[in-house]
Amino acid sequence: MTDTLFDGQDDDTNTPLDAEERQQLIPSYITLRRELNEAEQINIAHAAKWLSSRRGDVLDEGFLRELHRRMFGQVWRWAGKYRETPRNIGVDANRIRMDIAQAIDDARFWVANATYAPDEIAVRYSHQLVAIHPFPNGNGRLSRMVGDLLAIHLGQPRFSWGSQSLIDANVTRTKYVAALRAADAHNLAPLISFARS
Repeated sequence: MTDTLFDGQDDDTNTPLDAEERQQLIPSYITLRRELNEAEQINIAHAAKWLSSRRGDVLDEGFLRELHRRMFGQVWRWAGKYRETPRNIGVDANRIRMDIAQAIDDARFWVANATYAPDEIAVRYSHQLVAIHPFPNGNGRLSRMVGDLLAIHLGQPRFSWGSQSLIDANVTRTKYVAALRAADAHNLAPLISFARS
């Protein structure tokens, strides 16, 4: 089995990076996919540490961009910047700002009016973010972290999201993608269930 850096880029569950985005990789030592995954995980751990000493508003557009930058900024130059290129999933790039603003407004309304149970509010918001796919990559990881932060803000425990790393656990990742597709079809029950599994 090969472990080339951009293996899986043609897989419909991954977000392919274009050539220019690939060139924005910061660490020059990275030549294998597992090295990239490890560098991103270390960067995400730094972001989690940063979060532990701050209160951030996940219902704020600037905070979302800063969180993405904190999660991926040691690995990618485009971290925290909205994508400008089309993807196999997500909205057109010119709609990102508008759709993010709408997702934030929706979630603020749900929270203020207790429209749904806390878990459902957090999962709905997380799903909206990943469906928009605002960044070149890292959208799933960002949306799950944001879901966790909103759940905690609403008095709930952090989600388990399948209890395993979605990078290395193919079965868990497959279940997550299937739950996302169900949510895309307006059936959030599998995603809510997966988030707490």
